[in-house]
Amino acid sequence: MAVTLSEKAAKHVADYMVKRGKGIGLRLGVRTSGCSGVAYKLEFADVAEPDDVEFESHGVKVLIDAKSLPYLDGTELDYTREGLSEGFKFNNPNVKDACGCGESFNV
Repeated sequence: MAVTLSEKAAKHVADYMVKRGKGIGLRLGVRTSGCSGVAYKLEFADVAEPDDVEFESHGVKVLIDAKSLPYLDGTELDYTREGLSEGFKFNNPNVKDACGCGESFNV
């Protein structure tokens, strides 16, 4: 099982953590939401939680709670720019269906 960051995403996270001045890595997870079932959650982590599973990708630590891991296993987090929009994009091979607005998905 693994969750990875693209080089662009890892650079963006590392640069932001330097600006932020603290943190040990990036925490990814899912929460119940939307019309399709679950939605991604993403935040900077200052400490590891007891049930976290840790990965390292391009020098950045990625923490995922054990309950979210089955939904995220195999996912690559990318950082993209399209026109004036930029942000993180989850490339998740487990997604079977997503809602029309793109907020939630199911596996």
